Amino acid sequence: MAKEGKTLVVFFSHAGDNYAVGDIEVGNTKMVADYITELTGAEQFEIVTHKYDGMAYTPLINLAKEEAQKGELPDYEGEIDLSKYDTVFIGGPVWWGTYPQVMFTFFKKYADDMKGKTVIPFTTHEGSGLANCVEVVKNAFPEANVTKGFSLYGHEVRTEKKKVEKWLNGLGY
Repeated sequence: MAKEGKTLVVFFSHAGDNYAVGDIEVGNTKMVADYITELTGAEQFEIVTHKYDGMAYTPLINLAKEEAQKGELPDYEGEIDLSKYDTVFIGGPVWWGTYPQVMFTFFKKYADDMKGKTVIPFTTHEGSGLANCVEVVKNAFPEANVTKGFSLYGHEVRTEKKKVEKWLNGLGY
């Protein structure tokens, strides 16, 4: 299924002060994205914004809640040509029950470019699981084939690579 054609991992990840894992140099979601890349040969596009750089956890989540309530769409760096990919993994942390708002900026920009693609959502979290992220991706890309998602606790990311591997094996990788 998912092995056909070229694969991309699109993700947003937050390094620095994180819940349950402390101050980390590499964000939890980036680690999962790196595992996916390693195990599938996918390319990566990281959604990078400097808006949250250096923020402690509590001010960060308070800002994230405010952004979500206001429907803000923070800017990010770079662009990607999605036309050469058949499968797109989309991942991020769960902040207040959904993906961070900067990911919604990406969704809005590339909504028309996901038509006919297989889109596979994933999250890192500390108790929210997938939250509403699969529904968000289905709504953002109604003409894509959005699959069942995958979630991993942030505090497990550094020790549970095998869970990512098992999930990917179930997808045919």
